[in-house]
Amino acid sequence: MSSKYSESSSQSASGGTAVAHRTMSDQKQQKKPLPPFHVILLDDDEHTYEYVVSMMRDLFSYSRDRGWALARTVDKQGRAIIFTAHKELAELKRDQIHRYGADELLLASVGSMQALVVPAQAE
Repeated sequence: MSSKYSESSSQSASGGTAVAHRTMSDQKQQKKPLPPFHVILLDDDEHTYEYVVSMMRDLFSYSRDRGWALARTVDKQGRAIIFTAHKELAELKRDQIHRYGADELLLASVGSMQALVVPAQAE
């Protein structure tokens, strides 16, 4: 079995205790980036553009213009990629969308919008 580290020891001139030094033997031992996941917002007829814009500002700190563009994409295409991150953060953002609540501007709105988390390679 090979070790990531090489060890060396030294002894002080006075004969004191040996000190172990560890150095990385392989500079390629860097952290790999986590695979990306998309948060996809799904269209419905129970939420207004204003709701989407507000949600994008509150949950993602997106500008009004960016929120409006995403709302338009969701409306026209039935879905939109709204965020990309590692899996745990993407799932957190999806869960925040699911807890955001109903659209107060529409009586027909009874809950939050729906979103999916999918591997970025799947879209």
